[in-house]
Amino acid sequence: MKKWAYPLAVLTLFFFFVLHASYQSKTIENFDAKMADILLGNRLIEVFHYIGEPIFVVCVAIVLMVYLAWQMKNYRGLVFILLTFAAGNVLNQLLKKWVQRPRPEIEDQLTSFSFPSGHAMTGILYLFATAYILAENNRKVRKVQLWIVAIVLTILIGMSRVAGARHFASDVLAGWSVGFTWFIICVIWYERRKRRIEKDNE
Repeated sequence: MKKWAYPLAVLTLFFFFVLHASYQSKTIENFDAKMADILLGNRLIEVFHYIGEPIFVVCVAIVLMVYLAWQMKNYRGLVFILLTFAAGNVLNQLLKKWVQRPRPEIEDQLTSFSFPSGHAMTGILYLFATAYILAENNRKVRKVQLWIVAIVLTILIGMSRVAGARHFASDVLAGWSVGFTWFIICVIWYERRKRRIEKDNE
């Protein structure tokens, strides 16, 4: 992982706490309202929420774990997937219960809490983890294109939650922020474990 990603993870964590402290402020309320005006009802963007649904994420996790176990024999990678996908989802639920922000008021709204967005957080986690693993284990894959796809899909998943009035835009920003921080924490564990194993094998 590039060195600039580590201080960026600190900044995104700080940004998450700023959003948490200010989501009831007029500034954030105005930002949420403007983003809702832009995105609300956009059916094309709203479609992308499907690739952030839990069942889709679980299917990606299973495919990745099979690939890592059978094809690459990378059992350390299995733990990495569990940390990013599963533990990241648990962290999201804990944060939602801690903040307890209601979702936007619409008919047939979801009953769970809104902050941070689960789709935005798990989206960045599973897409970035997938890009990271594929880029590391397959030299034929063009890393830049892989990361561009992951970033674009992450953005579209987050925007889809605003388009469908399931979340405020600030919920999505919070999900991306803490999601990136957790991703980097998992990468730090993975890379340190990798270096330790390589050192032991010398």
